[in-house]
Amino acid sequence: MNPETRNLVAAISLSMAVLIGYQLLFGDVNNVNQDLMQKESISKNTNDSSNIPIPSNENSGILNSDNSKIVETKAVPRVSVMSKEVSGSISLRGARIDDVTLTQYRETIEPDSKQINFLLKSNERNPYFVEFGWSSPDGIKVPNGNTLWKSSKEILTPETNITLSWDNGEGVLFFQDISVDDTFMFTVNQRVQNNSKNSISLYPYGLIRRTGEPETTKFFVLHEGPLGVFDGTLSEKSYDDLKDAGRKGINIKPIESGGWIGLTDKYWMTALLPDQKENYNFTYRHLNSNGGEFQTDFLGQAIKINSKSQGEFLARTFAGAKRLVLFDDYEERFNIKHFDLAIDFGWFYFLTKPFFYALSWAYGYLGNFGLAILAITVAVKLVFFPLANKSYKSMAKMRNLSPEIQKLRERVGDDRQKLNQEMMALYKKEKVNPAAGCLPILVQIPVFFALYKVLFVSIEMRQTPFFGWIKDLSVSDPTSVLNLFGLLPYSTSIFPDFLNLGVWPLLMGVTMFLQQRLNPTPPDPIQAKIFAWMPVAFTFLLATFPAGLVIYWTWNNLLSICQQWLIMNGMKKKTK
Repeated sequence: MNPETRNLVAAISLSMAVLIGYQLLFGDVNNVNQDLMQKESISKNTNDSSNIPIPSNENSGILNSDNSKIVETKAVPRVSVMSKEVSGSISLRGARIDDVTLTQYRETIEPDSKQINFLLKSNERNPYFVEFGWSSPDGIKVPNGNTLWKSSKEILTPETNITLSWDNGEGVLFFQDISVDDTFMFTVNQRVQNNSKNSISLYPYGLIRRTGEPETTKFFVLHEGPLGVFDGTLSEKSYDDLKDAGRKGINIKPIESGGWIGLTDKYWMTALLPDQKENYNFTYRHLNSNGGEFQTDFLGQAIKINSKSQGEFLARTFAGAKRLVLFDDYEERFNIKHFDLAIDFGWFYFLTKPFFYALSWAYGYLGNFGLAILAITVAVKLVFFPLANKSYKSMAKMRNLSPEIQKLRERVGDDRQKLNQEMMALYKKEKVNPAAGCLPILVQIPVFFALYKVLFVSIEMRQTPFFGWIKDLSVSDPTSVLNLFGLLPYSTSIFPDFLNLGVWPLLMGVTMFLQQRLNPTPPDPIQAKIFAWMPVAFTFLLATFPAGLVIYWTWNNLLSICQQWLIMNGMKKKTK
């Protein structure tokens, strides 16, 4: 194989490898580094375990899964919750935020489909709730999962806060001042009034408990499950990791103050956000090997409350949709480190996040994310216009040299070494780079990744329509050539996804083929075969990708065809 063939094959192979496997490869390396950091943190925490109280089953809301079993659920009093984007209630038994419905989101694109029921009550099939409380190393009676609180009001809104209260009967009063904003953030300020004769020490905690392992996409480019940020580093764990760790859990004690921990789905997340000025002990747990109760929690430092004095601790919990603008706002307002990492933008985070904001800006003007994708594609083409021009000019020269190369092949016959030398001399004389044709593909790969991540993980793209049959840019084209794009009355769901070629993947393949026709035919037979099959391979590969991504690639091909055609025509006129 001659040198230029090896270069081209290597470039194409690298492009495909990065296209399919970058997240898997680099993600694993990143996770290994994170695991090593966390193991070091766990080791330090174990050596300092005397500072971490282990609550008894009677008093704990962290370790005692039995306390989560609520009796006579129907009789439990509740406080209603209502904001612009949330409806639900808080259980006064345990002071649990366990009923949250996301009113602005529905399960499907049908207008009458169910709203997203996110946090679930204890009498639901798979309870999912948030709880805050206190742990006492001295046997002080503290509230737990069965404690019945009293509320100052019957409804919690962004304009109306509530205060929950409970008397332990030993001279200690517990309060929870709860507020909610217009979206998904609850703020809980825990107060303790010590009216007893003795000083007491209490450890504040917060927990998220989820029963049953949720159904996930199981796609390697997306993390779903336990996560958090400790010492400024993102930590991602799987539900299997928690099963292996069991009740004792994966314990992390960061060196830096602050941090947060939670459970994430593709588009939704719950997170615990304690006061960012203090240090905490964070833990991922699996409480029940039979029932499958998963938990993330934090334990704060001891707060000493003297007799006739009051102590307090403020924490927040997020329970809702993972919107980047919202996360950035919370990160700035509450000084939460890397809260935006809750959205899995992956290894190309530095490129994906700005790309998202660029799309959002264009959407604000055009009112359609599909049109925004087209507009941003034009902007990207303009940015790389000089590089693409240089590449296309080189390719045009290559095309013009095709007759000369053919004459060389006829003259030297089967002498491959001499042919390569003659061709390299010709390329050098005419100032032609034979690998320049790969540059347009290589340049757009990072943009491809960025757009792919934006479409795949951003809730702003969820159920966002384009035109015609594309009702959701974040999923694949729903049409299929196997039933003539809906003309034949049968479902194609029995076929593998990659065989269900929709209209847009086919258009993408056609534009890629037409673009190749403008390129010079590779002199090497191996090159020619590789390039000939690339449109076919990419058509099947992109058939399962989000429709918005395929639209981007098709539109990018069309712009490249126009640019390349104009350059080639201009060069033809100059040579006449």
